[in-house]
Amino acid sequence: MPDADGIKEAKMFHCDMPQETQGFFLKGSNSLDWGMKNRLSRIFNPKSGRTVMLAIDHGYFQGPTTGLERVDINILPLAPYADTLMLTRGILRSIIPPSLTQAVVLRVSGGASILKELSNEEIAVDIEDSIRLNVCAMAVQVFIGGEFERQSIINMTKMVDIGNRYGIPTLAVTAVGKDMARDAKYFRLACRICAELGAHYIKTYYVEKDFETVTSSCPVPIVMAGGKKIPELEALTMAYNAVQKGAAGVDMGRNIFQSDAPIAMIQAVRAVVHDNETPKKAFELYKSLKKSKK
Repeated sequence: MPDADGIKEAKMFHCDMPQETQGFFLKGSNSLDWGMKNRLSRIFNPKSGRTVMLAIDHGYFQGPTTGLERVDINILPLAPYADTLMLTRGILRSIIPPSLTQAVVLRVSGGASILKELSNEEIAVDIEDSIRLNVCAMAVQVFIGGEFERQSIINMTKMVDIGNRYGIPTLAVTAVGKDMARDAKYFRLACRICAELGAHYIKTYYVEKDFETVTSSCPVPIVMAGGKKIPELEALTMAYNAVQKGAAGVDMGRNIFQSDAPIAMIQAVRAVVHDNETPKKAFELYKSLKKSKK
């Protein structure tokens, strides 16, 4: 039993200062439990309300694609500049050091390769492994308009239910169905379905026309998918336009690790996302860092 001798009487109650109840900084997340909010606060920077996610999970269906042949050599030097790494449990366990302080978003859906119908996915990772790996969110692919649309939606809702039980958010990753146009109408549909069924945040593609209607009509945060490799200035412009039109950050892979100077590129992306730097200035930063090899 603790020693009760010498306990001083409490006096500093500050009765003239009501306790403040602060709202949570992320859209649509205020009613979540403490653990869920804590994990989201590691994914998203509480000051900017945005995130720079580095997507390196391509190997789960593509194999060793360009830039990901050696994750230990090509990706580990980039990790300190990312807010979050999005990857598979195999790469996490075999290559990523446990001393990593960045948030981890774990790919938990899978089942098809580029040789088969990609939408034929199931849940491939048990919730217990997500807990053991201390991840901040679980990523599930959702194929609205795909051949296995229904299955992918059920995959997501199952992870939402299980994740809610243990305080781990679910990231819904929208994939474009074969016969669906990449336009705001499609992405409004895909993102809204995911949000309505409980996804805590959503990864989707940027479109030039009416992207703000995609973010505005979605009640939870949206992060922009980087997509295929494009020139650096174009990628920075796309990221800038996305966050200016309501995206809560980016999840880029190929446009960073396939860049001529990946470390310079991820720092330029950070300047756009967190500091609202213009594409032109961010590109100048990229060229400067590339020249100095920082």
